[in-house]
Amino acid sequence: MISLFGKPEPTLLERLKESVGKTRTELAARVEQILTGNRPVDPELLKQLESALLSADIGVRTTREVLTALRQLVNEHKIDDAEQLKRELKLQILKILEAPAKNSDGKTIAPPRVLFVVGVNGTGKTTTIGKLANRLKKEGGTVVLCAADTFRAAAIEQLEVWAKRSGVEIIKQKSGADPSAVIFDALSAAKMRNADMVIVDTAGRLHTKSNLMTELEKMKRTAAKVIPGAPHDVLLVLDATTGQNGLNQAREFWSHAGVTGIVLTKLDGTAKGGIVVAIARELNLPIRFVGTGEQIDDLVPFDAQTYVNSLFE
Repeated sequence: MISLFGKPEPTLLERLKESVGKTRTELAARVEQILTGNRPVDPELLKQLESALLSADIGVRTTREVLTALRQLVNEHKIDDAEQLKRELKLQILKILEAPAKNSDGKTIAPPRVLFVVGVNGTGKTTTIGKLANRLKKEGGTVVLCAADTFRAAAIEQLEVWAKRSGVEIIKQKSGADPSAVIFDALSAAKMRNADMVIVDTAGRLHTKSNLMTELEKMKRTAAKVIPGAPHDVLLVLDATTGQNGLNQAREFWSHAGVTGIVLTKLDGTAKGGIVVAIARELNLPIRFVGTGEQIDDLVPFDAQTYVNSLFE
């Protein structure tokens, strides 16, 4: 069975490290400045550290929780110097990022596995689908793409281009067709072909548009009628450069679409990559992949340990 969420290879870890470069520069530089020398761990130091975390977009709630844990350790005399504080800060962030993955049930799903990909316009949703399909094909899986974004004029054509590049089948209808009807056709075809995975491209929708969110729920019900338990995963594609607004999007999609994981694009274009930590903590959602560029192989499995190490190196 294909390993969609498997452990990343060493070469991909290097690319992940590169993608968090701006965040590393922003956060690491400030943390190093605060924690240099033999400076005592006092309230002023912790206040400055709090400001550094907030500036990286880790979020108010998550930052407060991290600082509360650090203050408790200081009060218990388990942290005596700046180096120990830095080491414990890394551990706290790592714990937050690893928690969602540990909480997943890890159930084995009989193929075809159905994956919905959701998000607002402009986040790189369709491109992410093409990269996912390519990765799964390379792992030996058979993939069917479902062109359920029937609203945007060029969406079907764009997905067709990615299907050709990835060497996978695409099921489509005319522009303006009922998205649920396309899903019905795609899942029925995938069952007949014994495919491993169906990736459904949904229309880019603003998280504030309740009618579109309602339609997404209808699409999920249709999928479940064809394949019980579908969709098995719902990945939300977020643009890392949107910062805290991305967290608001994630909340809405989580409540309406049952999001099970995040794909973060454009992480290499922001100094505020701490949004990764905020999403993991506040929504208990794992980051599955990080987009690192425009090429078909530029999709890196997220690894919490590598990410945290990258932030502080």
